[in-house]
Amino acid sequence: MAQKKARVLAFYLPQFHPIPENDKWWGKGFTEWTNVGKAKPLFKGHYQPRVPADLGYYDLRLPQVREAQAEMAKEAGIEGFIYWHYWFGDGKRLMSEIFDEVLKSGKPDFPFALGWANHSWYAKDWNTDGVKNDKLLIKQSYPGELDYRAHFEMVLEAFKDKRYLKVGNKPIFLIFDVINLPDEFIPLWNKWSKESGFTDGIYFVANVNKNQIQSKEELLSKGYSSVTYQKMSALYSQKNKFGKIKFRLIGAINKLIFNKPLFAMDYKKAYPYFVGDEEKEEDVIPFMLPNWDHTPRSGSNGSLLINSSPALFKEHAKQVLDVVENKDNKLVFLKSWNEWAEGNYMEPDLVHGKNYLKVLGDELLR
Repeated sequence: MAQKKARVLAFYLPQFHPIPENDKWWGKGFTEWTNVGKAKPLFKGHYQPRVPADLGYYDLRLPQVREAQAEMAKEAGIEGFIYWHYWFGDGKRLMSEIFDEVLKSGKPDFPFALGWANHSWYAKDWNTDGVKNDKLLIKQSYPGELDYRAHFEMVLEAFKDKRYLKVGNKPIFLIFDVINLPDEFIPLWNKWSKESGFTDGIYFVANVNKNQIQSKEELLSKGYSSVTYQKMSALYSQKNKFGKIKFRLIGAINKLIFNKPLFAMDYKKAYPYFVGDEEKEEDVIPFMLPNWDHTPRSGSNGSLLINSSPALFKEHAKQVLDVVENKDNKLVFLKSWNEWAEGNYMEPDLVHGKNYLKVLGDELLR
């Protein structure tokens, strides 16, 4: 059998069902669909609202939906999902029902890994009207070794599942916030994983903002196996060729005249920056980004990539696949499968249908 062009793993948000916390914070029955459905265009040509097609406004508690998602992903050559996982400390989890059911039921029979979204939640992140609000909803904490062990035992059950994605014998586990994670966490988890049968430890992946202080070398020395750079933040923090003053000036003019959010950028100009020389290194995992529009959550304060399309995503996908072609490490992260309220998804919508999935499949499977 020919070697795969890439091992594409798609980030998966397990949010599309009511939970008591969202009922309390945002009103009875709130899900991500609440903001997606009521989004409005902010300027001429702004693609909003985005309406799901084949799967509709689904509820992830339905196993039929999860099976259909897996089938679509398989057809496009995606190897598996990375389910976002929320453990806030002292055993507190959120949005765990969906993954727990996937694990318990054995369905869908589709590979998966976990990404720990280890960050506090603030009202500004899921605000319904775009008004800035720094109210803390739930705090991420690190209570110490007893809690780390309880967390490990919970995740170990997933590691032992035959569907769990690995590099060699190492289960893949992504850490979203590497800055605030206590230094003892990774050594302890590696120790416990080896005692539990994973003799090589865990394949920890560090999620790194390109403009943060910690270097790749520092992270590898702490026990991470690889890093993945989130270069969207670098674009919007003016670490790009436009320069800080020019970027801000253009943004201010666009907002004044065209009512475009300050952090709006053309997808065609942005995507070439998502892959650089760093991604050619064996211990760096590149990412694909099909689209982005945070305005359903944050209104005119949101960031977005304008004029994204399946045709442009095809060029971006080629760019990423060319980078991993000569690497042993062929992991690629696809951001994301179903982040609808961030305008960041692969699932079919009424405008593009299955075309994002089709172009990815064309590049991966031909």
